[in-house]
Amino acid sequence: MEHSIFMNRCIELAKLGAGKVAPNPMVGAVFVYEDRIIGEGYHQLFGAAHAEVNCIAAVNDSDKVLISKSTLYVSLEPCAHYGKTPPCADLIIANKIPRVVIGCKDIFSKVNGFGIKKLKDAGIEVIENVLQQQALDLNKRFFCFHKNKRPFIILKWAESADGYIAKKNNEAVAISNSITTHWVHKMRAEEAAIMVGANTALYDNPALTTRKWAGQNPLRITIDKNLELSPTAAIKNNDAPVFIFNQIKSGVEENVHYIRMENSHDVLPQLMNILYEKNIQSLIVEGGTQLLQSFFYKNLWDECFIITNSSMQLQQGVSAPVIPATAIRKQEWNHQTDTIIQYQNQQS
Repeated sequence: MEHSIFMNRCIELAKLGAGKVAPNPMVGAVFVYEDRIIGEGYHQLFGAAHAEVNCIAAVNDSDKVLISKSTLYVSLEPCAHYGKTPPCADLIIANKIPRVVIGCKDIFSKVNGFGIKKLKDAGIEVIENVLQQQALDLNKRFFCFHKNKRPFIILKWAESADGYIAKKNNEAVAISNSITTHWVHKMRAEEAAIMVGANTALYDNPALTTRKWAGQNPLRITIDKNLELSPTAAIKNNDAPVFIFNQIKSGVEENVHYIRMENSHDVLPQLMNILYEKNIQSLIVEGGTQLLQSFFYKNLWDECFIITNSSMQLQQGVSAPVIPATAIRKQEWNHQTDTIIQYQNQQS
């Protein structure tokens, strides 16, 4: 039996939950009897049934007799604790499933090997680490959050062919083409939060929503130390909640959450701690050069996407950030005039 074929299917299924299950991980499951798939399932919505539950439920009545003779493939270690749903390990044991093949272990403290142990203690054969790296990559946000006690951080900006992100005096200019803009909004729909600096919020007046893609708007974040943003700023509209980090006050006014900073000279560690406490597992930073560069300086980043419009020359303006020389170039693709290059932090 080729385990990788069925584990790859688990990962494909799991991706269908992108943007819908956080802060839970994406998980897919496949039931196989003698190389025939008799059931499939994935975690579809936060708080709803897990992949294993949906997979078992998907088995046709005529095939239910085969459950106790089949192999369950699941991209992540089955949970062993009571959360919003009962433990999946208990369900597997109750259904007398003889063999479970797992993509990778779940490092969440309430699981972290306990699910595997529970299955083995019940006499179930457990095969681990099939397509392990692909399974880890699938939930890189989840693993980063629990390992590093901070969100998975994605830095993104668009620059002209000659390396500028805005005109002189921070005057905004549309750099990305319409196709790339839709891709950016798709990215927003898949992450928990998005951040810009005060200057970007002031000069660009972005709404930071997914209006060009069907999906949930992310939490919006900005640093406005002296609360200089207008009450009518687009980032404060009612489309999604917003966190405003400042030096003046704390409190909530409708969808705007004001969070007072203790030390204005070391903002990012404070921000990371607060986002961790609030269970925000991923963050896109779309701010200006100063904010983006500060994330590089603190080594607070996991991925970076640079969009370059090859047909645009600004001649002068605000220079784009400088990516660290140690960044790993992962992939490149083109959308008409735009080239997008993805980098990875070598320490991630």
